[in-house]
Amino acid sequence: MQNPEVFILAIESSCDDTAAAVLHNDKVLSNVVANQLIHNQYGGVVPELASRAHQQNIVPVIDAALRKANVQKEQLSAIAFTQGPGLMGSLLVGTSFSKSLSLALDIPLIAVNHMHAHILAHFIDEEGYDKPEFPFLALTISGGHTQIVKVNSFFDMEIIGETTDDAVGEAFDKSAKILGLPYPGGPLIDKYAKEGNPKAFPFTKPKVPGLDFSFSGLKTAILYFIQKNKQENPNFVEENLNDICASIQHTIIEILIDKLKLAVKETGITQIAIGGGVSANSGIRTRLQENPYGWKTFIPKFEYTTDNAAMIGIVGYQKYLSNRFETSAVVSKARIEF
Repeated sequence: MQNPEVFILAIESSCDDTAAAVLHNDKVLSNVVANQLIHNQYGGVVPELASRAHQQNIVPVIDAALRKANVQKEQLSAIAFTQGPGLMGSLLVGTSFSKSLSLALDIPLIAVNHMHAHILAHFIDEEGYDKPEFPFLALTISGGHTQIVKVNSFFDMEIIGETTDDAVGEAFDKSAKILGLPYPGGPLIDKYAKEGNPKAFPFTKPKVPGLDFSFSGLKTAILYFIQKNKQENPNFVEENLNDICASIQHTIIEILIDKLKLAVKETGITQIAIGGGVSANSGIRTRLQENPYGWKTFIPKFEYTTDNAAMIGIVGYQKYLSNRFETSAVVSKARIEF
């Protein structure tokens, strides 16, 4: 029987967003994120600047999450935090604060794998959103990861396919950089793609055996394509931006869909759940919602796709129910076993 009064404070600090959430069982009472805009001028996340900003943001973000949830810290049942993977300096801020707070409040400490959290975000109790049934296939797509995971239970997951080089988020951002778009470029490609013809410029899909992905070859092909056409017409990108973005996005989506089709064929599992920051991409969402393959597709609420603490909290809740707690000796891990 579930405890009706489990309150989890969750803290996420794996990269450049400082986030805190409060969950009552599997319901989100608050989900607060402080973005770090300082990285935009550098064209990517600067780890040292990220960890400093986390130190500045973590107290006000947690305070805001508790206030918004109308929960006192004395009501908390446990503290859940991101142990890894991520930037070590960023992770250390969240880990140190979580350990200190759990010690001060004398409540359990729960370590969460960031990638598990992206997958299990689907189990947040949210009106209008169904939860997948075990086993299901999870396509986790973000700036740092591209994985197909067979999910047998909350704590039994197996990676059956992953990228051999760039992640899909990198493919979007690096393609955007080639086009001269500012960082982060992925959302801009999505924006311009909506007005373009996805079949205008065909790009060759990489031939990678099995369920693994590769995006570095596609990035190189886009670079050579742009260089060649700009030699003939210096205004080529400006004149064809929508069509170029639509063609790039179409190719990336087809690569993902092809691998999912193969995964379904190999496993016999037809429940597909997507997660990670790139699952916010409207083209990917539309393609999966069209779903001509007979799959049952689960797409999370937009705010649970990018890095957030609510997804850390739902894993924390499940771990709380099964007493999976940590001692104060737990450490951050930039790389962590899946």
